[in-house]
Order: sequence, then structure tokens, then C-alpha cells
Amino acid sequence: MKFDLRRTRPRRQSVLWWILGGLAFIVGLGTILVGYDVEAVQKVDDSVAQWAYDRTVGTGSFEFWRGISYVLHPWTLRVALLVLAATAFTMRVRRGAVWLVLTVVAETIIAPTSKFVLDRPRSVWDEPLFTESGYSFPSGHAAAAGMFSTALILITLVMTRRGSLKRRLLLLLWVTVAVIGAADRVFLGVHYLSDVVVGTALGAFITFGLWLIVTLRVPDEIRSDIALMGSGNRKLAVIYNPIKIGDLQVFKQRILAVSQREGWTEPLWLATTKEDPGTGQAQRAIEAGADLVFAAGGDGTVRVVCDEMARTGIAVGILPHGTGNLLARNLGIPLNIIEAIEVVFTGGDRAIDLVSYHSDAAPDTSFLVMAGLGMDAAIMTGAPDQLKKKVGWAAYIFSGAKSLRFPAMKISIQIDDGEWAKFRARTVVIGNVGYLQAGFPLLPDAELDDGVIDVVVLAPKRILGWLAIGVRIIGRQKRTNARLDRMTGKKVVIRAERPAPMQLDGDPVGEATELTAEVRPGVLLLRAPKR
Repeated sequence: MKFDLRRTRPRRQSVLWWILGGLAFIVGLGTILVGYDVEAVQKVDDSVAQWAYDRTVGTGSFEFWRGISYVLHPWTLRVALLVLAATAFTMRVRRGAVWLVLTVVAETIIAPTSKFVLDRPRSVWDEPLFTESGYSFPSGHAAAAGMFSTALILITLVMTRRGSLKRRLLLLLWVTVAVIGAADRVFLGVHYLSDVVVGTALGAFITFGLWLIVTLRVPDEIRSDIALMGSGNRKLAVIYNPIKIGDLQVFKQRILAVSQREGWTEPLWLATTKEDPGTGQAQRAIEAGADLVFAAGGDGTVRVVCDEMARTGIAVGILPHGTGNLLARNLGIPLNIIEAIEVVFTGGDRAIDLVSYHSDAAPDTSFLVMAGLGMDAAIMTGAPDQLKKKVGWAAYIFSGAKSLRFPAMKISIQIDDGEWAKFRARTVVIGNVGYLQAGFPLLPDAELDDGVIDVVVLAPKRILGWLAIGVRIIGRQKRTNARLDRMTGKKVVIRAERPAPMQLDGDPVGEATELTAEVRPGVLLLRAPKR
């Protein structure tokens, strides 16, 4: 199991504060109404209590609700979250562990002591169903259930794919736990409706509020000197490709200046080599207990580092120094290195998919951006390094012009172990992202965290056919045909009639006749601009 609460990413962070404000409003308004003994509130409470009492007495449901009160006892739920926190800590998801422990401690203190604010007596019946000592407002059982359910809801949002049936069922389960945990208090006659509503909101408020503070690094004017990140030591490792870095001294000074301002320790500097392009360096960063790892270089360096960092719960920040920088472009990370440094220090963490790659020509590995077969790979191979240094990604335009006559070949494609589809294509691209340089929307529906990979088959008959395909792609036309076809799935197998050049994230990986790509949903944390 792997989770990191930084995965949750609303479209606008202000939405999170509206949610927190809504919970605070419920707690505050409920406390005022009950504290001033508003007649309408007490009337509703008495009416609901009588209705629940009538449906418990003589119906045989008393034993059920009493059993629920034991199963969802506050200490049962608190211990369950502490066990989850211990599990998270052992898996190096330390910020998540800190959040869970603080949540349990805060709820254990706040919920019981808040009862003394109003000293509200419990429901009184001629024949009590269930006896509980202490005051009634707010309900401690409901607060614990609200805490537990909110924590599990947030973790579910982190660990499951958006729109999936699994996510929906789990969210329904946790909401049901909160509702039942509150309802049993009313049906047993030990709390009023207002007690459990405010109690549930209080537990949710504590959990959600601490999640914002601990995992999202709330704005400076609110968080002050809070520094709850990672293991608490805030260790940083910088893995860099020295060939791609211009002035190494200036590069280090820029990172040091921001890291000191943000309260991080002296970075661990790890340079890649031709023999080891990032794997060993990433392992050293993990062993050193890094809380954040920078990958400075091109898409190739980023790919190797991220492949090793997957499933560690450690966030990776990208400092783009390559020619294409496609991952940075699709994440919205600035290509200006000064701005990029600010983003990776102060941005939010986003869980994205990684794609495993297997072929008959290269060792098994993974990719983050795109894998290509045919003309696409020929373009990458044909762009000279010296030209890329001089003109950047425009070098691919010159290489592309030379590759327009790349011959078509027979290709078979299988999606998710389904039927094989046959094409006579010039290039096939598998994408985890959708946009090329200059915002060219090759796969406009591709998302880094949608749990699937997208495939595009380009098969113009003649050179002029590329013009028609380009117009369709730029116009984002959904229509497909034999010249431009798109597919989506979790697993893709491609077979070519003859050995064809292949590329991973812009790096040539030889020629092969077969490749397999399969998505690994949400296994990598990347630092991206806050939305």
C-alpha cells in the first residue's frame, strides 16, 4: 500500500478553504444555537429523538445499534488511524504519518473537552435505552466517526483513480461509516440530532484542517513558522546531469539561496555519469533519507530518476535543462530555471502515472512522456546533439523534414488484451502526456494521472498527407480514420513487420519489432505549480 496525501489536487486551492470554512460554520452556528437554547432547535431535537426512540423500542434494533456503538467506539477508530500512521511512517510517507497522529491527538483532546463549554445534559427518557455519563454536546462518538471517515476519504482520493468504481464505492463506504456512527447515538437515545451533526462536523474540521496545514503548506500569512514536511529534517537531494548544466557554480548557488530561505538542509549533490544516468544517484538519495529530490537535466535524466523514485512517497522536482523538456511543459513548470526552482520548492505535489516499457531490443524500463516507433523515433535519432545545443527543440524540425520520407510499415496494435488492429503506418506514439513543443496537441485527451495511456497512429500515404494530419491535430478534431487513429487503454502491445527505430522520452533506444507499454497509476509524486 502506498499513499501520500499530497496527491489530492483541487482545481483551485481556494475550494479547500471554502470546505474548511463550511465545516467551521456548522460547528460555530450549531454551538451558538444550542448555547442560546433556541426553541426551534430544541423542538427539532426532541422530535427526532422521539422518532428514533419509537423505532428502537420493541423493534429488535437496539442490539444492532448497541453493537455499532462498540464497533465504532472513539478509541477503536483512533487506534485504527494510529496503526495507519505507523504503516505510512514505515513506508516513508512521513508527512502523512504526522498528519494522522496530529489528527488523533487533536480530536482526543478537543472533542471531549468541548463538552464543558455548554454543559448540555443528555436525552432523558422514562426508560433509558442506553446509559452514558458526561455531557451531550457535541457527540464524542460522532466526532471520532467524522475524523475517521474524513481521513479515509482523503486517503481514498489520493490512492484511487478519478472516476473509478473503486473510488466511488470506497467514498460511499466512508460516508456511510460517518452517518451510522452518528445515527447510533440518536437511536440509543444518548444524543440529540444537533449533538451528532456538530460532532461529525467537528471531527471532519479537525482532520481536514490539519491536512491543509501539514500536507499543502498553507499560505505564509497563515502557516507562520510551520515546517512539518517529510521526515522533519527537510533533506534535499539534487541529481543533475553535468553535461546539461551550464555554469554549475551558479546553478548550485541558486538552489542554495532558495533552500536556505525555505528551511531545508544543505543539499546532497549527485552528478549523473555516462555509465549511470541517474539510477544509482536516486538510490543514494533514498538511502540518505531525502524528503525531496530534484532531477536537473533533460527528459532522459528525469525519466531514469523518476523510474527509481516511483512508489517511495518521495516527491521529485524537475529542473528542466534539456532540449524537449516535455514533462515540464505538460506540468506547467517554467523553463526559466530561476522560476522552476521556486516552483519545486513551493509548489504542490501531484501523483502521476508511470508507464512500464518492454521491448525485444532494450532492457525493461519505464517512461513518463512518450514512446515512439517509426518516424517519430527517427526524428529523435536524426537530431544532432550540436544542433540541439545551438537551436534547442527547433533541431527536431530540421530532423523531421529529413524524416518525412520514412517508409510506411505494417503494424499490429493490441489494446488491453483485445483484438489486434492492423495498420500501414509511418509512426506510432504512446503518450502519457498530450502536448509537444509549441503546444502541439498530439494527444489532447492524455492526462498524467488518468490511469490510462493514449496511442496515436499516423499513416499518411504521401508527404502532402502530413499537412492534412497537421491541420487535424492543431484543430483538435476528434474524428479518426485510416490516416490518423487514436486509441486508449491500460496496456498496449505493438508489433512491426520489421525492426523499427524506437524512442523513450526523446532518447533513442535502438530498433525493435515489438514493444509493450502498461500504465502504473499514481506511483510517482512530482512537484508541480499549485492550481
